[in-house]
Amino acid sequence: MSLGYQCIVLHAHLPYIRHPEYDSFLEENWLFEAITETYVPLIRALERLRDAGIEGCLTLSLSPTLLTMLRDPFLQARYLAHMDRLQQLAAREVRRTQGDAAFAPLARLYGDRLEETVTVFETGCQRDLVAAFARLQADGVVELITTAATHGYLPLLRTEPAAVRAQLLVGAQTFQALVGVPARGVWLPECGYYPGLEGLLEEAGYGYFFVDAHGLLNATPRPYYGLSAPVVCPNGVAAFGRDPESSRRVWSREEGYPGDFQYRDFYRDVGFDLDFDYVRPFILDGRTRIHTGFKYYRITGPGDHKLPYDPAEAARRVTAHADDFVARSRRNVAGQGARSTPAPLIVSPYDAELLGHWWFEGPQWLEAVIRRMADAPDAVALTTPSAYLARHSSLQSATPSASSWGDGGYNAFWLNPGNDWIYPQLHDAARRMNVLARQHGDAAPGSLPYRAVQQAGRSLLLAQASDWAFIMKSETAKEYARRRTRDHLARFNYLEQCVLTGAIDERRLQALEVMDQLFPALDPAVFG
Repeated sequence: MSLGYQCIVLHAHLPYIRHPEYDSFLEENWLFEAITETYVPLIRALERLRDAGIEGCLTLSLSPTLLTMLRDPFLQARYLAHMDRLQQLAAREVRRTQGDAAFAPLARLYGDRLEETVTVFETGCQRDLVAAFARLQADGVVELITTAATHGYLPLLRTEPAAVRAQLLVGAQTFQALVGVPARGVWLPECGYYPGLEGLLEEAGYGYFFVDAHGLLNATPRPYYGLSAPVVCPNGVAAFGRDPESSRRVWSREEGYPGDFQYRDFYRDVGFDLDFDYVRPFILDGRTRIHTGFKYYRITGPGDHKLPYDPAEAARRVTAHADDFVARSRRNVAGQGARSTPAPLIVSPYDAELLGHWWFEGPQWLEAVIRRMADAPDAVALTTPSAYLARHSSLQSATPSASSWGDGGYNAFWLNPGNDWIYPQLHDAARRMNVLARQHGDAAPGSLPYRAVQQAGRSLLLAQASDWAFIMKSETAKEYARRRTRDHLARFNYLEQCVLTGAIDERRLQALEVMDQLFPALDPAVFG
C-alpha cells in the first residue's frame, strides 16, 4: 500500500502554424523543433517504460491543433525536408569539428540523434505520431487528454457562452476523431477557469480538469485536504490542483533543475555563432539566422562566458535531479500524515515542450523519475487522474475559484494594453457567428453556404487562440501574432458577408479551406 500518489501531467500544444502559401515559414519550425526535441524523445521514453512493464506513468494532453498538424501529410513532408537539411548540416559539422576534443563528439552525437529521429518518425511511426501516442494509451502507459479546439483562453471568451461551448465541443470531437477514443479529462487552456465552466465541461463529456493551486485552495467551501486531493464540482466533474513546489523544480530557471550550470545552454547555437556563409543553406530562406539545434555549450554560469557541453556530466546531474524530485515527493506525502482516504496526491503539470526543447535533458530526467517511482510504489505510486478517481469515489464537493496559471494568477497576461484590442472584435465575431449558425447552419452539408459557414467558424476559432494574446505580451513574435489575429477576423468578416449576401465565390472559399485544413467535420450547430 503506497503512502500517496504522484500524477505527472504534460501539456503538448502548438498553435496552428501551417503556411502552404510560402515555400518555408519560420513559425513552422516551432512544430519541427518540437517533434525532434520533445515528441519523438517522449514516444521513445514511453516505449521503453512500456517494455519495462510500467503502466499509468503519465498523463499527456494533446491539443486539437497539434493533433491536426501531426496528422497533416503536407507538414509531415515539410518536416522530413527540414530533417534532411539538418542531416546535411550534421555531416558538415562532423567534418568541421574533426580533431576538436570538445566539439567533435557533440557533432557526432547530434548526427546520430537526427538519424534515429528520422528512423523513428518515418519507419517506426510511419509518420503518424498521433497513432503512436494512441497505441501507448492502449498499452496502458499513458492517459491521453486534450484541450479546447484552438486553445482559446476561456475566461476572456465567457461573455459569449456559445463561443466557450464551441471551443470545448470541437476540441472533444477532434480528439475523438483523430485518437479514436474520447478524452476523459481536459486541460483548460492556460489553466483558465471560472465558476460555472464545469457545466460546459460536462456537456463536452469531460470528467476532470486542472486548476492552479490558488484556484483549488480558494474553492467554495475551502477544501479540507488542500492541494493533496481533488474536489468534485456539484455536477460531478473533478478539479485537480497544481502543486507549486514540484512545479518550481522544473519550471524555474533560478530555483529549478533546468538552470543547472552543467546542462546544455539553449541560446548558444551554430546558427548564430558561425560564419553567415557557412550556415546560409541551413537558415530561413538563406537570409535569417535561426536555431539549428547544434549547440555546443553548457549554461556554465549567469554571464556570457560558456564552457563546452559535457553530456556525461549532464547525465550525472539528471540522475541527481531525478533522485531529488522523488525524495521531495516522498517527504511531501509523508509530511501529510497517514490517512486511509483520500490518499495524498501530488499533481505536477508542465508544458511538454519544456522537456527536450528548452531543457535538453528533460526527457531523460522524466524517464528517470518514472523509473524510480515505479521501483518503489509502496512510497509514492504513479497514477493518472482517471485511476485516482476510480480509487477514491468519495471526494469533497466544492467549486474552484476563478484562476489561471499565468503571471499574477488571473487574466493579466492575456488582457493588457498590448493585446486588449482583440477582445471587442472576438466577442463581436462570436455573437455574429452565433446568428450565422442559427440562421444559415442548416444548409445542405457540402453546399456552398454550408461550407462558407463552416469556414467562418474555423476562422473564428483560429482567431480565438490564446497563443496570439500570449505572444503579443511576451513579444517573441509580436507582429506574427497580430497578423494572425487580424487575418482570421478578416476572413470571418468576408465569409459572413458572402453568406448573408448569397454571393459566395467558390474559388476563394476553396483557397481558404486549403489554407486552414482543420476541423473537417465542423458542425456549425456548435456555435448556435
